[in-house]
Amino acid sequence: MRIISLNANGIRSAARKGFFEWFDQQDADMLCLQETKARTHQLVDDPVFTREGYHDCFHDARSKKGYSGVAIYSRQKPDEIRTELGREDFDCEGRYIEARFGNLSVVSLYFPSGSSGDERQQYKFRIMDWFAPILDEWLNSGRDYVVCGDWNIVRSELDIKNWKSNQKNSGCLPEERDWMNGLIDQRGWVDAFRALKPDTVEYTWWSNRGRARENNVGWRIDYQLATPSLRERMTDCSIYRDERFSDHAPFTVDYDA
Repeated sequence: MRIISLNANGIRSAARKGFFEWFDQQDADMLCLQETKARTHQLVDDPVFTREGYHDCFHDARSKKGYSGVAIYSRQKPDEIRTELGREDFDCEGRYIEARFGNLSVVSLYFPSGSSGDERQQYKFRIMDWFAPILDEWLNSGRDYVVCGDWNIVRSELDIKNWKSNQKNSGCLPEERDWMNGLIDQRGWVDAFRALKPDTVEYTWWSNRGRARENNVGWRIDYQLATPSLRERMTDCSIYRDERFSDHAPFTVDYDA
C-alpha cells in the first residue's frame, strides 16, 4: 500500500506545474492533499482532477473561498467518508477528511498555522488541546489509522535548518514541539519518516522567500502518523524534490498490504 501526502498550496496551481502527471507514474494506492484552495464543483467535472482509476473526495472551506481544503484520492472505493469532527470553527475551515476502508482509516489533515499572528497562534494552541483527545480515541478504537498531512510543527533540530533562530517562531515553539513529540513518545503514534529514517535530515517545506529551497533551508512539517499496529508494515518512505509542485514536497510511505 503506497500513500502519498502533499500540501498542494492550491490544487490547480500544483496541476499546472505537472503534479498529476507525476502522480500518475507513482503507482500509489492513495493520495492525501491539503490546501486545495478550491471548491468541489470546480474540480469534479474536470478530467485534470478526476484521475482515471481513482475515487476522489473533497472537503472545502466554508469560511472563505480559496482557502484551506483537503482531499483524498483512492483506488479502492471508501466504505465511508467523514469530514466533520464536531467543532464548527475547525470543520468550517476544511481541514479534515477521513476515508474508511474496512478496519483502515486514512486521514488528510491540514493543521492550523500560527505564523500570521498571535490570534491564530492562540487558536492553534486551542486546537492542539482539543485535538489530542480525538487522537487518543483513534488510537484506542481498534482501527488502523494513517493521519497524513501538514501539521505545521517540527519535532526536533533534525527537522529544521535554522534551529536556534526559529525558537520563537510558530511551528518551532517549545510548546508545539512538546505537544507533537508527546503524541509520538507518550501516546504511541508512529512518525513514519522517523521510524524508517531515524537520523536522516530531510525537509518537506521551504519558504518562498529568498533562495530557501535552492539552499535547502527547510522544515519537516509534513507527516504520516500511524497507529502502532502499522509500524512493522512500514517498508520505505521518500520525499520527492526533483520537481517543484508547491512550496511543500510530496511525502510517500510504503506499507505492506
